Amino acid sequence: MFRHQGKNRTFIHNLRLATLLSFVAGIVNVTGVLAIKTLTTNVTGHFAYFAEEVMKHNYTAAITFFVFTIFFLGGSFTSNFLAELVSKKSQELSHVLPISLEITILVCVGVFGVQSDLNTSEGRIIAFAMLFAMGIQNSLVTKISQSTVRTTHLTGLFTDLGIELSQLFFYKKPEENKKLKTSIYLRLSIITFFFVGCFSGGFLYGYLEVKTLFIAGFFLLLALLYDYLRLQFHVIKRRNFRYRNRKSVAKVNNRSQSNSRNKNPE
Repeated sequence: MFRHQGKNRTFIHNLRLATLLSFVAGIVNVTGVLAIKTLTTNVTGHFAYFAEEVMKHNYTAAITFFVFTIFFLGGSFTSNFLAELVSKKSQELSHVLPISLEITILVCVGVFGVQSDLNTSEGRIIAFAMLFAMGIQNSLVTKISQSTVRTTHLTGLFTDLGIELSQLFFYKKPEENKKLKTSIYLRLSIITFFFVGCFSGGFLYGYLEVKTLFIAGFFLLLALLYDYLRLQFHVIKRRNFRYRNRKSVAKVNNRSQSNSRNKNPE
């Protein structure tokens, strides 16, 4: 899901990544709206609020919305910086640090966060942390999938989906049609699981409040464990394959030596 990059990625890899992380983003999104009355998975709307507050000469609120974008940017920067740092030693584990950091942030907000609003320091800190975490996720997913998958906001997805649905009327070649349908299915999956995450998170919020973020962290942890177990499985499989190959080569060499002795008795 996370390990395969570039040409090694398949549609199934992207689908697993898209459905899981869009579900997580949906949970985070609705938790932010219910807990602090603001969006915490993207920054598009915050620019509009920033401009509005500037026009009202409410500069304290304007600075808050501007800082929201900085924290999202900071999460994106940190995610890629950590991934590049780790990839110099192990490309297959480059995702571990960013995802682990995202889990840590969500769990910490779940533990220490309370229902509030942006007029309080607690509300602003929660927003900063959640936006930073979503910046991490969006950056990592974008890099791994080479911009094929985005999970924290839907505006671009609906735009791309509309374009591709219209193209079905014009691209009739089997290869083009198959590629289009595959892309449409992926985008519909992301949208569907984002909504499922929102509805699930909204329902659970009634019982868990800000601790609903534990569910998001749990699913991210499951994804890390799944990727780790898959990696260990392939490592063991490769070792067994090499071991069998060495045994086969050794048997062939032994037979060759035995045949040589039989042909040339002393």
